[in-house]
Amino acid sequence: MHDYKNTKIESFSYHLPDERIAKYPLSRRDESKLLRYSGGEITDHTFRDISDIVEEDTLLVSNDTKVIRARLEFFKPTGGRIEIFLLDPVAPSVYETVFEERSRCTWHCLVGNAKKWKEDSITSTVTLPDGREIVLTATKASPATPDGQEIALSWDGGADFGAILEAYGELPIPPYLNRETEESDLTTYQTLFARVQGSVAAPTAGLHFTPEVMQALSEKGIRSTQVTLHVGAGTFRPVKSETMEGHTMHTEAIVVSLETLKALKTHLGHITAVGTTSTRTLESLYYIGVHLIEGKDSPFEVEQWEPYERDYKYSTEESLSAIIRHLEASGEDHFVGATRIIIVPGFTFRLVGTLITNFHQPHSTLLLLISAFVGNDWKSIYDHALANDYRFLSYGDSSILFRPQA
Repeated sequence: MHDYKNTKIESFSYHLPDERIAKYPLSRRDESKLLRYSGGEITDHTFRDISDIVEEDTLLVSNDTKVIRARLEFFKPTGGRIEIFLLDPVAPSVYETVFEERSRCTWHCLVGNAKKWKEDSITSTVTLPDGREIVLTATKASPATPDGQEIALSWDGGADFGAILEAYGELPIPPYLNRETEESDLTTYQTLFARVQGSVAAPTAGLHFTPEVMQALSEKGIRSTQVTLHVGAGTFRPVKSETMEGHTMHTEAIVVSLETLKALKTHLGHITAVGTTSTRTLESLYYIGVHLIEGKDSPFEVEQWEPYERDYKYSTEESLSAIIRHLEASGEDHFVGATRIIIVPGFTFRLVGTLITNFHQPHSTLLLLISAFVGNDWKSIYDHALANDYRFLSYGDSSILFRPQA
């Protein structure tokens, strides 16, 4: 079996001039450029033409996560600034409930200027939209590690945590934009599908969709559905190890409904994923189904190298059916899980046949995923985009990639 862990990241690089990174989106999302790749051929389009390109029997799957205002700023009495960047909820650990907490919650965080934070606790005053002022206290709840630390947040006044974030938090935009968050980002850095709070980064392929595009897709008879993957800060982390074995994928929460699972089963062979986050969620479903078939403990958690550790004998239909049966038997209309899946060249795609995605950073796990999807043609795709004035990264242009048939 191929040693996927020895995949060398140096093979997945290209020169990206700073001026090719889109610092802001276009004023009209669907006027962005769209590169179409199919059968080794590349053609240029505009995103509003996506309904003419997507095949009629496609199920379009997008990520409905919503970016939260995850940066919290505190000032010490001496004036020193401490930034707390919320990553994942710890207590309560469920996204659906943590934003409803009214006095206390704990998060796994990154702390900026941590060396200046000598006290156990720091406080800040938050002014709510109704004019009420509450005191927000941050307390260290665990020792610091290179991956962050747990911070307990507590407050008075009975406001829910979601309202506190809306009033006081700052929306985190990607660090490679090299600018501060602006008022416009509150709108432009959310997708049309954004519904479920939890991400610290947008699933950016979804940023190109407009109501007009969705209407055109609907008129063509294309069905759409959503999954949820809460994007973590690790999405910005370049691979720094020489081989992939030294890179640890971050865990991300996923939620998939029974209705979506049934739609996926019906459309096997005709699934288009909007973005790499939707792709990772969809491909994780196969292994969750296998876990249920085989009676594994913690069936809704997918590990980083799990797809490569053995041969799998079950069909995708069998796997999805196992999840559907489990939910129906338990009376649940969705499941909440977690995935650390990494997609590198040689990966077996079991659900996604077409991918809509932006252009990604060199030395990134996202670029590895693109290579896994289209093979070495990723190089000609990126060369074409660079030569034809495509805009790169989160606020840039996009591509629609049809996976080569085996």
